[in-house]
Amino acid sequence: MSAPQSAAYALRGGVAALKAAGIDSAAGDARVLLADSMGLAPDRLTLHLQDDLQTAARARFDAHIRARAAHQPVAQIIGQRLFWGRSFIVTRDTLDPRPETEILVAEALRRPFVKMLDLGTGTGCILLSCLGAMPMAVGVGADVSAAALQVAQRNAQALGLGRRARFQRSDWFAAITDRFDLIVSNPPYIALADMAGLALDVQNWEPHLALTDGGDGLTAYRAIAAGAGARLIEGGRILLEIGPTQGAAVSQLLAAQGFESVAILPDFDGRDRVVCAQKPRSDVPSDNPSAA
Repeated sequence: MSAPQSAAYALRGGVAALKAAGIDSAAGDARVLLADSMGLAPDRLTLHLQDDLQTAARARFDAHIRARAAHQPVAQIIGQRLFWGRSFIVTRDTLDPRPETEILVAEALRRPFVKMLDLGTGTGCILLSCLGAMPMAVGVGADVSAAALQVAQRNAQALGLGRRARFQRSDWFAAITDRFDLIVSNPPYIALADMAGLALDVQNWEPHLALTDGGDGLTAYRAIAAGAGARLIEGGRILLEIGPTQGAAVSQLLAAQGFESVAILPDFDGRDRVVCAQKPRSDVPSDNPSAA
């Protein structure tokens, strides 16, 4: 029987294997995968690099490295992704939460809300992050994918938000009957023509239903813009994550439906990332003769 090898030795081999497979983030990915294999938080790994890597942990790490070398995303391999300070379960049925989406969450939390709707909820990361920071609020997460809704429900329970979050299968607004003061969505916005240019991690492993509309990338926005007015209360907000070239088009769709205060927020690299708008209020002063 061969002598146990150190975690550091295994890590060097893992990094080399990932580099050979063309993984640009080989060093960082290998560290996360090794920490998971050893049952450690990533920031504790350095303290244990000289430890012997036990047989079960080595087998798990080798399997992790094989999966990553095949371009499976790290979050899918370890089954979770940190987003807005919370850990979310991730599977092949959901998109891997992106850091840019936190811009939408930050904007949602800039004003109080009591009832929100998250269209295309996926892991539930947007809905649950917002509810976690707004203790009096409740919300609905809608998705056409039953498998994604199961993941979102698991995340809600794991985060202690099961009583305030409800999940419903719906093709955008088709099955939604309530009204809300906040509607958010990160819909599929990649045009079919652009799919071939995506990284293999995304193209081969993430659900295409959540990535592209099979057309020009604006189909979901047309449906959301057309239906949001009926599902928002007066003064209610709508926040939509977009691709970096879609700001003007999505803004025009919302403006054409009568939304006001339309604005585009940039991401960390200065690219258009979130379109915000508000449903007008119909308040008319009682002393206005035209109100009679």
